[in-house]
Amino acid sequence: MTKWKGKSRGGAFGYLFFIFLIKKIGIRAAYIFLGTIVSYFILFAPKATKSIWNYSRKTLNLNVIHSIKMLFLNYYRLGQTLIDKVAVGNGMKDKYNFRFENYDKFLDILNADTGAIIIGAHIGNWEIGTPFFDEYGKKINIVLYDAEYQRIKDVLQQNTVSADFKIISVNNSDLNHVFAIKEALDNKEYICFQGDRYVNEERCLKTTFMGKEANFPLGPFLLAAKMKAPVVFYFAMRERKKTYRFHFIQATSYRKEDNIRSEQQLLNQYVSAVESVICKYPEQWFNYYKFWNEK
Repeated sequence: MTKWKGKSRGGAFGYLFFIFLIKKIGIRAAYIFLGTIVSYFILFAPKATKSIWNYSRKTLNLNVIHSIKMLFLNYYRLGQTLIDKVAVGNGMKDKYNFRFENYDKFLDILNADTGAIIIGAHIGNWEIGTPFFDEYGKKINIVLYDAEYQRIKDVLQQNTVSADFKIISVNNSDLNHVFAIKEALDNKEYICFQGDRYVNEERCLKTTFMGKEANFPLGPFLLAAKMKAPVVFYFAMRERKKTYRFHFIQATSYRKEDNIRSEQQLLNQYVSAVESVICKYPEQWFNYYKFWNEK
């Protein structure tokens, strides 16, 4: 099965070009230019285009006409999230609107002085929320694979307002990230994972997602279950008129009587949360590879 290679799509030139447009001409100009290049990606990113097409036809069960529309809309939404990320990172937060779901309960967890584990996904625009963590940002540790983010990270850091959060890098040659995660939680800090991509097929959990079997990384859910810290699923989804809606969904306690391992229970809750969000925002699914275990 084709799996994620540990690196997201996109190049440094593309980021720099949009940064230039936003700073020199404005957000609206960047959106307009984005609309002119979507067709290019549909034609010249065949693997990503095929994955969106399969997602539209086989997972969402859309007809041909609506699937063609999904191709354009999905690529356009991906570009918008990039533009918005850069704009907010350059101090243009006041040009956007933000709405919050279950925000008070989420703050109660952050203020409980117990540490927390926050699990997101490659849907929407999770990084757009970093300016809103304010003083909490200094306690945020984002766990990322070295291959993902490394090349683009330097470009973004040089062209956006610096963030307070820290990065815990993961590679397959050692367990240093596990010790860093435990140390952060012992210090009552927050650990942020992405729970929908894996690199090692031997360290996966399987479950039914959107009606079909799919693999998910074992690490985030196993660590979350073992660390005994509160777990929150977090998604930042784009809506009309430069509006983002933040969804915070708290995981429930594990039940031993269900005869299901705690990490599997946690994954099942996570998948249910992702499904509920995807059903509302189907065009904001940004996993561009063969995600489902189809024969």
